[in-house]
Formats: sequence, structure tokens, C-alpha cells
Amino acid sequence: MKFGPVATADAAGCVLAHSQRLPDGTLKKGVVLGAEELRRLQAAGIERITAARLESDDVAEDAAAADVARALAGADAEIGKASTGRVNVYARHAGLMVLDAARVHAANAVHEGLTIATLHTESPVSTGQMLATVKIIPYSVPRSALAQVLQCLRGTAEAASGRRALRVAAWRRVPVGLVMTRLSDTADNVLTKMREAVVSRLEPLDATLTVEDIVLHEPQVLAEALQRMVRRQESPKLLLVSGIAATVDRRDVVPAAIVAAGGHVRHAGMPVDPGNLLVLAELGEAEGGVPVVGIPTCARSPKLNGFDFVLRRLAAGEKVASADIMAMGVGGLLTEIESRPMPRDPRRRG
Repeated sequence: MKFGPVATADAAGCVLAHSQRLPDGTLKKGVVLGAEELRRLQAAGIERITAARLESDDVAEDAAAADVARALAGADAEIGKASTGRVNVYARHAGLMVLDAARVHAANAVHEGLTIATLHTESPVSTGQMLATVKIIPYSVPRSALAQVLQCLRGTAEAASGRRALRVAAWRRVPVGLVMTRLSDTADNVLTKMREAVVSRLEPLDATLTVEDIVLHEPQVLAEALQRMVRRQESPKLLLVSGIAATVDRRDVVPAAIVAAGGHVRHAGMPVDPGNLLVLAELGEAEGGVPVVGIPTCARSPKLNGFDFVLRRLAAGEKVASADIMAMGVGGLLTEIESRPMPRDPRRRG
């Protein structure tokens, strides 16, 4: 692409770089100059303009933006109309936006004029919400650069998984079971607060609390409660366990009860704060069992914590492995909960 001042008489087919106010109106930037536009400029006494002239190896901004958007997102996203080098991408349905950030980083590194901006990966989104915007900054880009960007977005990973770099995993309407434990002196309002916090988290994810139980904070009693839930005729597809005391070791009450019930602990702890003391487990077969999450006690607060990160993935049908949890540390320093008995910053105590 050639860019710079050009004589108006020689500007046929060029793209106007800057809007021009004329006696009979305004010529907006980005317009391709034809005979009528040139006549208006000359009638206004404008002899030179700043314009871009596309060459044979250039792709016009709107066409390039549309190509990038189609390579970025698949059938669960709606591609908007290209205009002024921009195409927006919207969610076709509610769910969890899942992003292959490495592919987007690689695409953005190809050419300064080809840009992709997205929401953070694993953002919960509603139907019609904007997920990303593709913007071509100049009026065209080299065909070779566009081809490289498209290859980065498609990549070898797509060939293997069939998934685009950006997708929306729909909420799965998961039926959920909740077991809360108590001690002899546990106040009812403590349990009520946790239950309300759990329900308020499930509702936006289209998940439903279908069965619940309250038992003593003892491994065998809790194990029996979990077994009763999975043996139900219409058993929940996700089990949540709220221990009245925080889990600080794999041999503590909640993980010990899961093992006693025939399950196995996938991960104990997470690099997200608040939320460090979460337990991820599975009850049943080694593969395809019922996921079990030991909820950290900080989840009594409605504020965002590590439990939300895991719950969202499970509600969208996304697997959560130990490696996934360990990767949540970047961005895992969340807002402190005021009621926390041991604040992370001792200078704030009192």
C-alpha cells in the first residue's frame, strides 16, 4: 500500500485517509474515491489530499478483518458486519468463553496493523455479548501477513481438536448436590449463608441445586452422605461439599471422606486467593465419574474466589485437570474478603 499526499486529479481509486469537509457535505475517511468524489473535491478547490493506494498484494481492510474474524471464532459465535476495518464477534448463546490465548498472541505478533482484542479467557458471557473485536488499522494489509495471521489462528491445534481459538462452551444445565457439614455448636445462619452463596453462583450458570444434606463434620458420616447422593435414581452430575472447617491437608475431613466414599482426590489447594483451600475430586469410575468440589470457606462471601473459576468450567462441561488449576495463579490474586479471619496482608488487620 502506498500512503501519503496525492494530487486530487490523480486520486481515482484511492482511499481517502482523512475526512474532508466540503461546502455540500463531508467526505468521510475510508471512502474509495470515484468520479463523483473527485468532482466534489475539485469543486471545493482541494488540489491535494492524503490517501492510500492499494497495490496488487494488498487486501482491503474490511475483507481482511472479516477473514480474521471467521478464522478466530466458530459456529457458537456470530460474526458482525465489517466496517471501517473492524469486525466484532458476539456470543450466540450464554456460556463460558474459552480462548486459546497462545494462538491469539501469535496472530497479534505478525503485523502491527492486524489486531485482535478479546475478553479474558473463561469469562462467563450472555447471549449477544461481544467477545472480541478485529481491527485492521491501515486501509489494507499485505496478503502474506494476512495469510500468516490466519495460519496462527487455525494452527495445528485446531486440526487436532476441531476447535477454534475462540469458542463459547454453553452451560449444561447441571443438576447439583450439596453436602454441608456442621459441628455441635455451628450456628444455623452460617450454613444458610453458604447455601445462599452456592445457589446465587449456580443460577447464572443455568445449574440447579437438586439435592442437599447437612451432616456432622466427620469423615465416615460425610462419606455416607456422598454415597447416598450418587445412588439416587436421579443423581446429581456435580457434588459440592462445604466443610465447616477449612481443608488444610489431603488427609483432612473432606478429602478423607471422598476417598472413603470410593472417590479419589485430583487436586488439593489452588494458586488463587481467596480460594486456596479448594479440593477437586471425583467419585466413581477413574474416568467419567461425578466431579466433587470441596468448597473453600471463603465461598460464603459472594465475592469472586477460586471456587468460581472451577465451578464455571464444570458448569460448561469443560474438564478441570490438576494442570488447569495450577495455571490459574496468573490473575489469581483477587479482591480480599472483609470478613476473612486471617487477611493476607497483616498490615490491614484491625
